[in-house]
Amino acid sequence: MKKALDEALRLLDTVPPLLLTLTTLSVVGMNLLANKSIDTGIPWLALDCGIILSWLAFLTMDVMTHCYGPRAATAGSIVAMLLNLFMAAIFFVGSKIPGAWGESFVDVGGEAINVALDHTFGGTWFILLGSSIAFTVSAVCNNFLNWAIGKRLGSKGFGAFATRSYVSTFIAQFVDNIVFALLVSRTFFGWTLVQCVTCAITGGLVELLSEVLFSPVGYRISRGIMERRGGELAEEAA
Repeated sequence: MKKALDEALRLLDTVPPLLLTLTTLSVVGMNLLANKSIDTGIPWLALDCGIILSWLAFLTMDVMTHCYGPRAATAGSIVAMLLNLFMAAIFFVGSKIPGAWGESFVDVGGEAINVALDHTFGGTWFILLGSSIAFTVSAVCNNFLNWAIGKRLGSKGFGAFATRSYVSTFIAQFVDNIVFALLVSRTFFGWTLVQCVTCAITGGLVELLSEVLFSPVGYRISRGIMERRGGELAEEAA
């Protein structure tokens, strides 16, 4: 255990703090936004607002994998997940402190709004557990699949970066959504299998679109990092 921890810390030392910060912020943010569902107007299509930020977590993981290898990216992802649990604990404590949220100062229904906000920030154990498991599984899937595709392609250009990011992100986001949907949405909210699968596929497609839009930024960041490292390939040390 100590050897594994020392190895994880060594890998984390190589990753720029900004990448870890962005990964952590995206994980914390998407879990808060996941409390709001999206009214798609389609009965079999269920989505939540976490989807508008989850792309950032996968983009930063792709950059870390490209520059530092899948183990470093996975270590960073686990740290982000643990920090999210820490923030969830802080939010929970805040929700239990007596007082009123600013939005509850209204003439009608203020108490109900205050309770609802406490529940939103306080979180629910099964949602937090389900999201933590889903993110961890999808992070491992994304990082090692991205690395494997990169090894297979062998090219260092934008085309290779984009290809490995597109494929790994779509599959990993599908895994993230389907694991969470089966563990939480189907068990506790009564989603049908069709809703679980359509949510997972749609989430994967939205993530894919986000990667298409932002992969040039990720590639430029990756190239900048690797130039500062003297062009050392992460795959050689993975």
